[in-house]
Amino acid sequence: MSNLKTKQKIIIIFIVMCIISIACYVYSKTNEEFNIEEDIKEQEVIEEKDIIIIHLAGAVNREGIVELEKGKRISDAIEKCGGLKENADLKEINLACVLEDGDKIYIPFIEENIETNTQENIKDTEVQSKNMSKKVNINTADQFELETLTGIGPSTALKIIAYRKENGKFSSIEQIKEVNGIGEGKYEKIKDKIEI
Repeated sequence: MSNLKTKQKIIIIFIVMCIISIACYVYSKTNEEFNIEEDIKEQEVIEEKDIIIIHLAGAVNREGIVELEKGKRISDAIEKCGGLKENADLKEINLACVLEDGDKIYIPFIEENIETNTQENIKDTEVQSKNMSKKVNINTADQFELETLTGIGPSTALKIIAYRKENGKFSSIEQIKEVNGIGEGKYEKIKDKIEI
């Protein structure tokens, strides 16, 4: 009788150990699958962080090509390039402007803007006497094309481009007056030379 009880105990212990072993195996498999799912999610998050490449030049400590996450702003690019030089002129730069892949941003120097303003005054006088047949499309023109307009220097050209990025394309040529730095006087000088 005692022998039977001992056998029963051994059988019960064996069954309990089997149950514990099966439970441990199932738990480890479930945990492994969970870890795999977590790894996949982490990989998806990494892939969602698109990278853009921009060119930053001018009054920054390290000019050149910069890689940034999509959605970053001009201020982020400047920081990645070691910050600004002491003679950088940010009066007409929108540091909050969101960057896009392939952008080239030029940060002007203070002395450069003084020189540019003088050149703009000379250009105003010269261009007024010329009949320029080709109009500049303010919705598609790059910085160089915009600078061909009377009174539009590098800083103002960049502001026009930044305005397009933030607000979309111009719906009329008069809307360009909403760009900071383009008042009624400057608009009167360029209105016959621009189109949308």
